[in-house]
Amino acid sequence: MMRALVFACGLGIATVAQAQAPADYSTAKRQADADEASLPASEAGALRDAQRLALDAAIAGCATPTADTAPFVVVAELDAGGKVVRTWREGGTPLAICVQKRIRDSTLSAPPRAPFFISFELSFTP
Repeated sequence: MMRALVFACGLGIATVAQAQAPADYSTAKRQADADEASLPASEAGALRDAQRLALDAAIAGCATPTADTAPFVVVAELDAGGKVVRTWREGGTPLAICVQKRIRDSTLSAPPRAPFFISFELSFTP
């Protein structure tokens, strides 16, 4: 009986967590903007450094000499340990899609709370 109760409680928690996840890119981006703006300067700097490392690795693995460099944005949801658990993307170029896939497999620094949303906004200039 106790095992069934624990399992049922676990399912309830998972359902609540999934219900809170943004349904679309726009909602996730607004949440990322709010979460990033809420950070004190010291934490914001550490998070930016972690984002830069993840983005550098993604770009290095995705870039090609003829890549379409149209601007794009990837929003990521982080868990308590900094692991990316979900992503959203605005922009449909092959580079944007590849970067999203690589970011999805990333772990950044642990955020101050979870879930925590961040965005990677890319635009390329010649």
